[in-house]
Amino acid sequence: MILKRNPSTEPRTDMAGTLSKIHGIGAEFQNAQSLYEAAKKLKSAGFKRWDVYSPYPIHGMDAAMGLPNSKVSFFSLIGGICGATAAFFLIWYTGGVEYPMVVQGKPHFAFEPTFPVFFELTILLTAFFTVGSMFVLNFMPRFYHPVFNWDRFAKVTDDKFYAVIESSDPLFDEVGNKALLEELGGTEVTLIEE
Repeated sequence: MILKRNPSTEPRTDMAGTLSKIHGIGAEFQNAQSLYEAAKKLKSAGFKRWDVYSPYPIHGMDAAMGLPNSKVSFFSLIGGICGATAAFFLIWYTGGVEYPMVVQGKPHFAFEPTFPVFFELTILLTAFFTVGSMFVLNFMPRFYHPVFNWDRFAKVTDDKFYAVIESSDPLFDEVGNKALLEELGGTEVTLIEE
């Protein structure tokens, strides 16, 4: 098998003589609908390493990009199970084993008076697991991303929409991807450096 070198992923030398590596190629879109349509076409073209950026969530974009369901809910469930289990063993051990006291004629391990402990520990660990998994799965906190080098990207928080194809994508081709993004309605198609 012969591997072809992709010159667009190789480090480049700029006018000052410093090496720079290309992160990808980005395009600006005028509205959410055009970005949505471009995302569907990029997915159907077979791209694997690309992303879209917008000032607000776009309904249906996950499906248009072919993204799987989030795993955060699974980790929330695990947190809830851990919280309920911890509450059960805490109440059982303290009230039934270590300090067996009869209070108001109730048995050593009664569910009714201990319900707040079950509820609070379940909710607390669910919240911790939810927030923690969101941070981990989203690679947060992330203080630097190569798209921040793109001067036009600052408008993403205002009114612009962007799609970026990364240079690590197997289908990345500087000239071909530029033409594709322009064909999809992208303007200001620019190479983004690391």
